[in-house]
Amino acid sequence: MASIAPETLMPPPPEWRRDTAPVPYTEALAAMEARNQAVFAGEAAELIWLLEHPPVYTAGTSADPAELVDPRFEVVDAGRGGRYTYHGPGQRIGYLVLDLNKRGKDVRCFVHAIEGWVIATLARFGVEGWRAEGRVGIWTKDIDGSEAKIGAIGVRVRRWVTMHGFSVNLDPDLAHFGGIVPCGISEYGVTSMAKLGLKVSAEEWDAALLATSEDFLDALDAAAKRTCR
Repeated sequence: MASIAPETLMPPPPEWRRDTAPVPYTEALAAMEARNQAVFAGEAAELIWLLEHPPVYTAGTSADPAELVDPRFEVVDAGRGGRYTYHGPGQRIGYLVLDLNKRGKDVRCFVHAIEGWVIATLARFGVEGWRAEGRVGIWTKDIDGSEAKIGAIGVRVRRWVTMHGFSVNLDPDLAHFGGIVPCGISEYGVTSMAKLGLKVSAEEWDAALLATSEDFLDALDAAAKRTCR
């Protein structure tokens, strides 16, 4: 169970929301922004939202127009950190609206905790994932032995309440990533659970995320106590 910091009582567990039908990106963005404001005002619980989008390219605050190679889908300014990212069917997304005022005001620790959560969840399916110095996201070994990205991370923090989160490739059309330079990294490819020979449904992935979420929230507790190193 999550421990209690000596200075303050940790917040109750976040609300979990799970959508099975694709949610348009702009609709999800508006809902996240509203929830962010409500959490900050103390009018709503924190939120972990699992979903997927119809095909869309999203631009982070560091997006370079030269990396939008073929805008075959809608392009939306996301407001998160990072560069261009693709979202689409077969890719599971986790949006996190969490109050770092109560969970430790440390964005680096927050991102580190997300990475650890995704890595632990991948391990439940026999996939080894890792962090890579200087490259935010989750990496693994592709079928040809090369290093490839299987999960992306992009967050925004407003008044110490978070937005956005992570995405993991279960079985998206990997050709759709060809319209951008994913996250501004051209030297490495993108892979998926399906490409690695694993058939993982959204339901199975979500259940594994839930099963490993306690350690993720414990890591944020550690951040609140400045021990997430």
